[in-house]
Amino acid sequence: MAVALHRLGGSPFAPAAGAALRKLVAVMPPAAVAEAHRLAGRVHLVGGGPGTAVPAAVADAVAAGRVLRLRYADRDGTDSARDVEPLGYLGNETHWYLVAWCRLRDALRCFRTDRIRSVHPLAEPVTRELHPGDLDVPAGRVRPLSLV
Repeated sequence: MAVALHRLGGSPFAPAAGAALRKLVAVMPPAAVAEAHRLAGRVHLVGGGPGTAVPAAVADAVAAGRVLRLRYADRDGTDSARDVEPLGYLGNETHWYLVAWCRLRDALRCFRTDRIRSVHPLAEPVTRELHPGDLDVPAGRVRPLSLV
């Protein structure tokens, strides 16, 4: 809901969208508010953010903090298998990216969500955290999602 309402930024509906989000958060139970803030802290937008969807299995694993086994196609369409620790999302005007620690590459990587061919959540919990400074995007261009 927060992502959808933030997409109205700069439109004539922005003030109403902000008010709607604040009202929604105000009526949530405290535990749900804390969880919503935790998840919002994992979403970073460049520009207005994309209108494309994130696969439900990816979204569920990020929310649950579980390691994923992905089958992923690179820009040339070559598939690879990856075990990744999902840390959050990065969205630009056209795509969502899963930001994750790739165990194959032993490094932070961004996986375009429309190139994820299959997702299998594993029982293993994610132990890493994503910090905005970890993203290789100029600070003035990236902004975290907020619930206010």
